[in-house]
Amino acid sequence: MREIIVAFGLFLFIEGALYALFPSKMRNMLEKLKLINDAQLRFGGFLFALFGFLIIWYMKVL
Repeated sequence: MREIIVAFGLFLFIEGALYALFPSKMRNMLEKLKLINDAQLRFGGFLFALFGFLIIWYMKVL
């Protein structure tokens, strides 16, 4: 459970740092997100989730 909380904190830190350092670029990226259809967004989300799972699994095996 502790690792999940640390991972969530790291996620918030990285996300916050991106918005703090590059606010206009993040706004542009969010605008472009509206142009992507749901199937592409779902596929990209699936790939990121799978990649994240594989990283976690690999680190736990070591």
